[in-house]
Amino acid sequence: MSGTGQSLYRRARKVMPGGTQLLSKRPEMFLPEQWPTYFKSAKGAEVVDLDGKTYLDMSYCGIGATILGFADPDVDAAVKTAIDMGSMSTLNCAEDIELAELLVELHPWADMVRFGRAGGEAMAIAVRIARAATGRDMVAFCGYHGWHDWYLSANLGETTALDGHLLPGLDTKGVPRGLAGLMHPFHFNKLDEIEAIVAAHGERLAAIVMEPVRSSEPEPAFIKGIRALADRCGAMLIFDEVTSGFRINSGGAHLAYGVAPDMAVFAKAIANGFPMAAIVGRASVMDAAQETFVSSTAWTERVGPVAALATLRKHREQNVARHLMRIGSRIQKGWTEASQATGMPLHVSGISPLGHFAFDLPDAQEVRTLFTQMMLDRGILATGSFYAMWSHTDAHVDRYLETVNEVFRDLRTAVDQKAVKQLLRGPVAHSGFKRLT
Repeated sequence: MSGTGQSLYRRARKVMPGGTQLLSKRPEMFLPEQWPTYFKSAKGAEVVDLDGKTYLDMSYCGIGATILGFADPDVDAAVKTAIDMGSMSTLNCAEDIELAELLVELHPWADMVRFGRAGGEAMAIAVRIARAATGRDMVAFCGYHGWHDWYLSANLGETTALDGHLLPGLDTKGVPRGLAGLMHPFHFNKLDEIEAIVAAHGERLAAIVMEPVRSSEPEPAFIKGIRALADRCGAMLIFDEVTSGFRINSGGAHLAYGVAPDMAVFAKAIANGFPMAAIVGRASVMDAAQETFVSSTAWTERVGPVAALATLRKHREQNVARHLMRIGSRIQKGWTEASQATGMPLHVSGISPLGHFAFDLPDAQEVRTLFTQMMLDRGILATGSFYAMWSHTDAHVDRYLETVNEVFRDLRTAVDQKAVKQLLRGPVAHSGFKRLT
């Protein structure tokens, strides 16, 4: 195990509330007291920890940001050139226009683009623009959309309103009470729920915000019905493509479903791990950005746009999405076959490049934690999810699935002997937001 990483993490918790900048990278979410936590270097699909141990990453892979793989040579070369030329000045970088034109080309329904540098930030920009364009304040939403007040305020009235939208247990401390009642959640593929929201609040609805796909495909009647509801009540339809974008095609996943939003938001994969985000939209709504204050010095640096251009061009030229779909399909098929071969009951979900599995057992989280521990012992970073990268090869998949079968057999024995807790060398992993002491 990575003793150096654990030692450094104990230091981190003394000087950084919560220990890490991203909840999804907390070691408690993977394998408390054992996860390597920090990396010295990363290349392709491999990560080297502070103790020099190399791991094959078959987990969240940069939390979905490094769609081409760690330290992609083409993206990094473009970024190094940009740094040498100067990443910031009093003038603007011309790459902004190139990137905006490319994004509009990839999304023929769109006309204009505004940029940010992070997903949650870009979602807040999109909601602000929608409110400015409509003169309304309420938002209906489905899925996870970041940490900002507009989203977290959903839990002000009912503290469990966000529990079904990826992360349970999100606290609203620090969110103004006056925002209560503005957010209205609905569930994926439940058209009747959003219909009821529109019937009750349609005249005040500024936006309907949703991920076009997450753990399952959208039913045609659902996604097309939402477009019709937005048109009927005058709300802006915003697709959050921060996670789904560029996984199944070179653009937003919504392109595959034949439904055009008023705005689509991209981040994560758009620049292969370099900070970059884009809000793509129709001119009729995007013009409202000039009537509200949306501005930041950090949105004018050069590295983000340069990285995005290199990433998106390679993505399209190499048909990266096809590779992601194929590798992801192999993984999901392998999970199912390993389950059948070893008698470990599983529920598999997610689109091919963003797969998830859950053990169908009473103590599922304990078993998943032991799975991660056993995989780590064998040199693989693994959890209940797999995010495919261009750098993942068939050899990586072969090694991973062979190890999964071996570990599943050991888990089956541990479950049968009621020895799961006994085999864990640390606490059970967290499954949602928890305050660290």
